[in-house]
Amino acid sequence: MNPQPQIDPDIFKAYDVRGVYPTELNEETAYRIGRAFVQYLGVNQVAVGRDMRVSSPVIAAAVMRGAVDQGADAIDLGLTTTDELYFAVGKYGYPAGVMITASHNPGQYNGIKMCREEAIPISSETGGDAIRDIVISGQFASPPRQGQIIPRAVTDAYVDHCLSFIDVSKVKPYKIAVDAGNGMAGMVIPRVFQRLPCQLVPLYFELDGTFPNHPASPIEPENTAELRRIVPEQHCDMGIAFDGDADRMFLVDEKGKLLGGDMVTALVAQSLLRKHPGSTILYNLISSHSVPELIEREGGRAIRTRVGHSYIKATMRQENAIFGGEHSGHFYFRDNWYADSGLIAFLIVLELVSQSGHTVSELIATIDTRFRSGEINSHVADQKGREQAIEEYYKARGAQIDHLDGVTINFPTWWANVRSSNTEPLIRLNVEADTKQEMEARRDEMLHLIRQ
Repeated sequence: MNPQPQIDPDIFKAYDVRGVYPTELNEETAYRIGRAFVQYLGVNQVAVGRDMRVSSPVIAAAVMRGAVDQGADAIDLGLTTTDELYFAVGKYGYPAGVMITASHNPGQYNGIKMCREEAIPISSETGGDAIRDIVISGQFASPPRQGQIIPRAVTDAYVDHCLSFIDVSKVKPYKIAVDAGNGMAGMVIPRVFQRLPCQLVPLYFELDGTFPNHPASPIEPENTAELRRIVPEQHCDMGIAFDGDADRMFLVDEKGKLLGGDMVTALVAQSLLRKHPGSTILYNLISSHSVPELIEREGGRAIRTRVGHSYIKATMRQENAIFGGEHSGHFYFRDNWYADSGLIAFLIVLELVSQSGHTVSELIATIDTRFRSGEINSHVADQKGREQAIEEYYKARGAQIDHLDGVTINFPTWWANVRSSNTEPLIRLNVEADTKQEMEARRDEMLHLIRQ
């Protein structure tokens, strides 16, 4: 009799499954996750997509085998972006979906993102922990039937859906550099540009899960260095970078400057509010104060949220928000089943810039009038104690304090947020001020308090 395989419970994270292949996440674990997922949700169909990682075909096959053995049909979407998987679940009414990806992690990693009907994400609190417990126990109910694997191609329909957010006839014939980072954008972006009047300058469009050129994680500035060099060198009107599974998008202006996700949020918000006056738009609390100011100036209703997609998606549904944006390059759309799509965000920005008569940098200059530190991480043993000490220090100096996510300190000319990492002994600091001099002084002051 074969011994029970060792399942590493640490691969079950807050929002997905993530681990090194094959030591932490392997075919046997993936098979069990497929079975446990179907058993927990009680569904008869699961849509399954996968990215271009070397281990993704075997992980996807194992998940589908598990789903089929637990009585569900596995809809095999083949190679997809993560937002394409969400689209398929929403558009075709599938009761569940699974995406095989480790997003921006290095090539030796893989992972599994799970959602239920309407592309509602499954986090540790909404089923992930229960699925983990079934996987570890290895106890599965007798299935009512044997499922089957059904192939289905959805990329062309997904491209149609994304393009439906804009009027393509209003797009100008811009020259645009796109860095796919050898990730899934390399498959989808060419199909999109076939429908646009724009000239595409492609960087690293070959699907290669070993990431031979640079990590597919554009939030680290070094990973967009070549894109930022090429945009002004080749006289491009803008540059775009996607992460490995192509759900996050980062924008570079015509001068080669990388814009924060909050500034992209402001641009998308501006466009959507002009088409849908008075709409509700969400932004996370690390975003520049310029974002809610723009939303309100354009006649919208701005709602501030915690960091993290599960909070934003839930609040969007409650508030019927048309759009939500995060500093990390995630952009969520009501008319996309509240799921994120970097591609839709890019197309909306492209249409806005085309109609504005301005360059990207000129548009941003009217919005971005403050100075930000960016997120700075510090290793701290007693995270909560340090947060409390910072709160007391600034409260004694007249700050307004709130606890939506960590501790946010507000003064008339500057604000800051400190929040603890859930997974590491880190405190994350963000500072914004009306002047560069004050931002730098407050940043240094707070880092001293955090690191003393």
